[in-house]
Amino acid sequence: MAALPAIASARSLLAATGTQRSRIGLCTFSSHQHWKAVADEHRGVKFADTAGFFRYGREIGAEGVQSSLRSKDPSVAKQIRQLVDDTGGYYEAELRLPKDAGELSSFETDVRLARDAGATVARVVCMGGRRYEVFQSLDEFQRFYKDAKRALTLAEPVARKHRLKLAIENHKDLTVEEHIALIRQLASEWIGTLVDTGNNVALLDEPHEAVESLAPFAMSVHLKDMAVQLDANGFLLSEVPLGTGMLDLPRIVVALSRAKADLVFNLEMATRDPLKVPCLQDSYWVTFPTDRKMTHLHAALAQAKSHPPRQSAPTVSGKPVTEVLAEEETNNRQGLAWMKTNLHL
Repeated sequence: MAALPAIASARSLLAATGTQRSRIGLCTFSSHQHWKAVADEHRGVKFADTAGFFRYGREIGAEGVQSSLRSKDPSVAKQIRQLVDDTGGYYEAELRLPKDAGELSSFETDVRLARDAGATVARVVCMGGRRYEVFQSLDEFQRFYKDAKRALTLAEPVARKHRLKLAIENHKDLTVEEHIALIRQLASEWIGTLVDTGNNVALLDEPHEAVESLAPFAMSVHLKDMAVQLDANGFLLSEVPLGTGMLDLPRIVVALSRAKADLVFNLEMATRDPLKVPCLQDSYWVTFPTDRKMTHLHAALAQAKSHPPRQSAPTVSGKPVTEVLAEEETNNRQGLAWMKTNLHL
């Protein structure tokens, strides 16, 4: 009930921007337990390929999906395009950036197939891991940053040629300032941001300010809510059902919709154990500028302390696969229902 005034305010503000309705859907990682079960050949899965994932998403309330094609077979792209056309839905792609010129031909094939499948936007990441877990020094991180810029510089002419926007996710790798600096250096209308509404909590960026800073560059969204719980090494970070966590989702939705009226909001509700963010350990800070600890640590811990979890953090360890899959689907259904109520204005 306490959220109702904020939601009403978000509705009126969105209406004032001319945004009457946002498209909502499901990203791959929101069903990563299902995809893991597919890889393990578990008998209880409800989909096993991208077309099946699209149909599954539609069944539980999504208008479309964001996912890789998982195939270079042109018939798969055509199948997805037919599903999009038949349902009035949408498809957003996921692509891996080329590491060097030798990978450009394969990357262009993937871009072409994504366009054939109906995508106008593709999610990309500069790295798959978490900065504070992958790199052991600032020099290592700076080499990664240069490599990321080089990969995007290689990819940009291909994306421009085929008119596919590359949306770089803020993926627990770059601070808001580093992310924006990278996009500005590339200076291309075909490269922007996939705004994940919770990832930068792990880098101690204030989440609402992070979204508002990234919003002008937004090409797509991963919508999530977060819970934090203090521990001896820093805090535990969890995705939680929309509307039950620490994020002011109406504020976030308004900021993104004001910046770009036709954004697609993809649910990313990761059903997993809490992530450890060891920001009280010296090793956490070795990849950051020397003054960041002074400017960010106290505020992040204070925010965590002032927003304790409303319920126990989700966990999956030790549970049977069937139980985990059922919990994941429940979380996704709840998230899509929340989005329908609050984004379908």
